[in-house]
Amino acid sequence: MIRVMVVATSPVVRAGLSAVVTTNPRLTVVGSASDLDILAREVGQLQPDVVLVDLSGNVQQSVWEKLLVIQEQQYPLGMIVIVEELDSIDLETGLRSGIRGILPSTSTESEIVAAVEAIAFGLVVLHPDAVELLSIREKVVANPVQTLTPREIEVLGMLGSGMGNKAIAKSLHISEHTVKFHLSSIFQKLSVSSRTEAVAVGVRLGLIML
Repeated sequence: MIRVMVVATSPVVRAGLSAVVTTNPRLTVVGSASDLDILAREVGQLQPDVVLVDLSGNVQQSVWEKLLVIQEQQYPLGMIVIVEELDSIDLETGLRSGIRGILPSTSTESEIVAAVEAIAFGLVVLHPDAVELLSIREKVVANPVQTLTPREIEVLGMLGSGMGNKAIAKSLHISEHTVKFHLSSIFQKLSVSSRTEAVAVGVRLGLIML
């Protein structure tokens, strides 16, 4: 049996997704949660193979960070997120945060069940529309000041001060893995491949004050 946990703010959506999962005799729902904080508290005890998360438009940067922290503190989970609009999220950031499946809210019952099974077997699942977005999306680097999040600007400033990952993690009260997550995002957005390049670009753009 594949053990599934369902996360959704709406009790109606939780019930609906749970019903979809149980249409397949190989899947069983071991628990549900109304938000990611409850998921973090209960996932260790319930030990699901796959977590099905309905984001319902709640796709701020903090969501990806929370999902990453849950992965770190518990154990590697097969997480699927369901979003209202695929083009409203940063797909690359989602995948870097440990997400293994991204589906639109218009997905059919059979698509959701198939995705759960595939992810339980270690595969990554993307809706065809998401694959198309990944292939055509241009990296926005014309104005990195707008694309970098406040936390990323903070991390970049610490890089400029010569701080290492461990020192940054301690200062911000986050894990070193989360620091690496932010650095990966910064490198991508600034189109650089090293810490030195990131600092140089940060200084040139006025993001780092010397």
